[in-house]
Amino acid sequence: MSPFTMDSNLHQQLMTADQISNLLAKDRQYVWHPFTQMKDYEQRDHVLIQRAEGIFLYDAWGRKYYDTVSSWWCNVHGHGHPRIKEAIHKQLHAFDHIMFSGLTHAPGITLAERLVQLAPEGLHKVFYSDNGSTAVEVALKMSFQYWQQVGNTTKTKFIYLEGSYHGDTLGAVSVGGVEQYHALFKPLLFHGYKMPAPDLRAAGGHTLADEAIVAEQALAPVRELLQLEAEQIAGIIVEPMLMGAGGMIMTPAHYLTELRKLCSAHQIHLIADEVATGFGRTGTMFACEHAGISPDILCLSKGLTAGVMPLAATLCSDTIYAAFYDDYMTQKTFFHGHSFTGNPVACAVALASLEVFEEEAVLERIQLTIRALETALHGSGLAALPYVANIRQLGLVAAFDLYEDAQRKMPFPPEKRIGAAIYEAGFEEGLILRPLGDTIYYWLPHCATPEDVSDIVSRTLRVLNKVLG
Repeated sequence: MSPFTMDSNLHQQLMTADQISNLLAKDRQYVWHPFTQMKDYEQRDHVLIQRAEGIFLYDAWGRKYYDTVSSWWCNVHGHGHPRIKEAIHKQLHAFDHIMFSGLTHAPGITLAERLVQLAPEGLHKVFYSDNGSTAVEVALKMSFQYWQQVGNTTKTKFIYLEGSYHGDTLGAVSVGGVEQYHALFKPLLFHGYKMPAPDLRAAGGHTLADEAIVAEQALAPVRELLQLEAEQIAGIIVEPMLMGAGGMIMTPAHYLTELRKLCSAHQIHLIADEVATGFGRTGTMFACEHAGISPDILCLSKGLTAGVMPLAATLCSDTIYAAFYDDYMTQKTFFHGHSFTGNPVACAVALASLEVFEEEAVLERIQLTIRALETALHGSGLAALPYVANIRQLGLVAAFDLYEDAQRKMPFPPEKRIGAAIYEAGFEEGLILRPLGDTIYYWLPHCATPEDVSDIVSRTLRVLNKVLG
């Protein structure tokens, strides 16, 4: 079906032109969209989505689009999976939301058990919240309070990486390294140490030795800092293997392996932010598995509920938990929580998603799609385009950068807003693309087939030719 062909199954359900126009007028009047310069929409509308199924989104006119970014890196099994919908209905029939302080429920208990079973070794306690930013806030506060309660009260600072993104609440922004998003808020933030990221685009080749060189170059300033300031540092927070919002920066496993050793040697918490990379996106259940390491604290969200409901989990070691476990009057309680902590419906959905992983052998099945994506990226003519460089892939995530002159790595002038033009042209080819500046990427759901991948890359080539010639 052409992206602009009406879906006959939707014909009776579609809104009228007046209904669509009225809704979009109200959208402009009342809604402030995230990460959006609203003035850009003064003379045009957002795409109004009415239905979603599998890898496709359908707008109010009946046109369909590939959801190539998994609805902001969230969707896992495709939209409208019957097991997910069944879990929502079943849990709502029993009860909806209850507070999670002083009360508990089977979905929250069972999900915690399953997460501990699936997570890297040594993470035995689960603290729920409701999104990726809060998962990170929990991790930072948990780490800080731990050191205060075990007597290492000078450990108050965190290390983070240049180009890192951990959310938009103030604690998460304090350990964020994307200047465009974070610089304005510096007067509000706590101080930390920003270290260089081991960006594999800087590697001279694709061997493990090349990757190790990149890793060691990024590790050198960390080692130097720890020699001087280890007693001041509570933890280091990283996005394992793949730094998303900073430009789809892919990093070597060697970096994580050595970082784990450094953290252990200097009594520093290694915090792995797998909000985006968890639940199979990189080809393994968790990205940490590529390096064979276990963090002290693990942050999860997005794909936790198959991308359907807001839920997050922060997992920690027994050692960390033990520092909070004491008589009430010692005031060692972790005084943190959210209104929708451990929402039963969201927990039930997360359990259903994990059942789908097991019953449909999802991690095994996606390996074929991962290989098809690699073939499409390198066999489609994409690499030969004079404005394309740095084609890269990890699991179901792939990216490439656009330059005015790719050979000399000369960027387009920012005022040209090439990424924004690609975004707009993508709709005409039935693609939901969400470039990061001039970095174009795919973040595919696990339901994507090899045929989908081939079609998506072909459509992307048409978009590039339309915008850049």
